[in-house]
Amino acid sequence: MINLGFPRMHKEQNEKRDFLPDFFARLKSENAQFFLEEGYGSAMGISHEEYLKANKNIKFVSNIECYKKDIIVVLRSPEFSEIDFMKDRSTLISMLHYPTRSTRVQKLKEKNIFGVSMDSLRNDFLERIVVNYNGTSGNGVEVAFKELSKTMKNFYSKDRDTIKVTIIGMGMVGLYAAKAAGKYGSLELNKKMNEIGARGVIVNMLPRSITNDEKELIKILKETDILVDASTRDNPSNYIINNDLIKYLKSHAVILDLTADPYLVDINPIQVKAIEGIPTGTLDKPVIYPEDSIYNSIPEGVKKDNRRIVVSCNAWPGIKPKECMYLYGMQLFPIVQQIIRLDRKDFTNTSDDYFIRAVYRGTIEYFEENEKIVEIK
Repeated sequence: MINLGFPRMHKEQNEKRDFLPDFFARLKSENAQFFLEEGYGSAMGISHEEYLKANKNIKFVSNIECYKKDIIVVLRSPEFSEIDFMKDRSTLISMLHYPTRSTRVQKLKEKNIFGVSMDSLRNDFLERIVVNYNGTSGNGVEVAFKELSKTMKNFYSKDRDTIKVTIIGMGMVGLYAAKAAGKYGSLELNKKMNEIGARGVIVNMLPRSITNDEKELIKILKETDILVDASTRDNPSNYIINNDLIKYLKSHAVILDLTADPYLVDINPIQVKAIEGIPTGTLDKPVIYPEDSIYNSIPEGVKKDNRRIVVSCNAWPGIKPKECMYLYGMQLFPIVQQIIRLDRKDFTNTSDDYFIRAVYRGTIEYFEENEKIVEIK
């Protein structure tokens, strides 16, 4: 019987997400035992009894014991110290973010761990299959509009100008952000604005041909009330918006960081954020004001003189944990099922099975193969 460990995430106080009992109920016919960390689900008000009722093969153990199992499933990637507890040739299913976490990739390879990155799982059209676009973009836009309502004069007046939202990036995160922005980020605020008769929202989505044109970009930034980073960069050591450009934003403007890429100083050149000089927020601190001490954590050499209110979170879907984990549980069930049943060597890109192919696309091997192809091109 294969063993699966489900540790909790302790990095932030407001990180409440654990897989729900219905996820384990769907796996109850598998020849597997599930080891959940003590207190699993408690932050969302779920008792041990609810999990035991869902699946009789559940046991509650310590955090370290969870990491010593054959397969470890945890939403956010473990710290290096937690990876050290894992067995050689064990499997880690998590949000591993290969393109922007080179040191993590190296650590997993050194430990001979079979990494399956949730954010890299793709269907045959290379679209993500474990993803919560609304939880990322919708939650972020909602918080950004709440902050704008505090800083923008006459926000609730029907006589004010239209609100202008500028989005960097035209992928799914950007598209969902545009939809949410068109409704002021929430049904409640949208309803209120309709009742007031206030003027609406104009959304600009910027392709690279505009972000590479500084003169045109400055014109747009001068009119922007909310600047959204929903970008995907080929080179995370390069900025899209340098700090000098931030001074062109309105004084009440809000910067919304949806990608939440971290600064990484243990690689050369260092990895930076798409917008120079902004900090990365967390579930505990998603709103950062210009004089906040968190700016002191930004690496030396990164310019941070020009500042606005920053709305940022390294786990946006975690704002609404139960909704998030219901969705992730549904998306991950067939993936985890296949990983329980098969050996790591069985996952290939040529398999006849849709989910086997999807799992392979989430591996380090597939990631590195495609990196080489890009380099050759």
